[in-house]
Amino acid sequence: MRNTRKAIPDGVWPTMITPFQSDGQIDYLSLDQLIEWYIQKGVNGLFAVCQSSEMFFLSLNERVRLAEYIVNRTAGRVPVIASGHIAGGMEEQLEEIGRISAAGPDAFVLVTNRLAGEQESDEVWKSNAERILKAYPEHSFGLYECPYPYKRLLSAELLEWCAASGRFIFLKDTCCDPEMLAQRIRLLQGSPMRLYNANSATLLDSVRLGAAGFSGVMANFHPELYVWLLKHASSHPAQADRLQSFLGMASLVELQLYPVNAKYYLQLEGLPLTTVSRSRGGQALDRHARLLIEQLRDASAWAGQALTR
Repeated sequence: MRNTRKAIPDGVWPTMITPFQSDGQIDYLSLDQLIEWYIQKGVNGLFAVCQSSEMFFLSLNERVRLAEYIVNRTAGRVPVIASGHIAGGMEEQLEEIGRISAAGPDAFVLVTNRLAGEQESDEVWKSNAERILKAYPEHSFGLYECPYPYKRLLSAELLEWCAASGRFIFLKDTCCDPEMLAQRIRLLQGSPMRLYNANSATLLDSVRLGAAGFSGVMANFHPELYVWLLKHASSHPAQADRLQSFLGMASLVELQLYPVNAKYYLQLEGLPLTTVSRSRGGQALDRHARLLIEQLRDASAWAGQALTR
């Protein structure tokens, strides 16, 4: 792992999608162009091999290669963190953590629901986390409250323990609760661990409270608008408020057939992606769904133009 125990920048961290060929194999040529698209949009880092990447439908070898490819392709232009943490047993988890970490990301992101079963206690979670930290003493870690196969939000006590350990630098927060966000941001103050909100509707409020940035699926549609919001939240508050209203409303597209809809949006951006998705099988967008994505892209372009006037 490169740059171990090093902080990562604030800002926009897209949860990367994985392009597939028509036969379902990873399309690395399209991935090249996707990486360039993210960077050209001004993102601050990339979150690779996550749920948006369809990691639960990738073999361990595919997850390792995908992480390594993205790290090598970015070539240090933006930092990369990676997950791929999907195994159930602890021995299997330690193996995937080691192999994916060796691919070179700046941090390995642990999925919170992998460290304890849905009915198991925080003590079980903490014990398993301690085992991982001990196994990889030089590594930096992140945490991701992934909603699949079940969502495990960190308790205040557990979050405080993670922050105090000094080993965690990233939290992809999915609580979507303004009061909890405020509490969590307070708990993390003074630690190397920073909160990156995954929820569009609560983003601006959380940033004004001290959140480090955004790491959500909508950065696969119009990341440049999120980049603008985070850069100008303080200097242009009125415009930021209006943009926040648009981004919150636009994020309802998440309820569509994601990530198929994101791949269609990227096609409209000129990227040579198919809309093939392992997680969605053979499902495709109908004409009405495509129309909504087309209108979203037009509205996003209009919003971007309005911000530069």
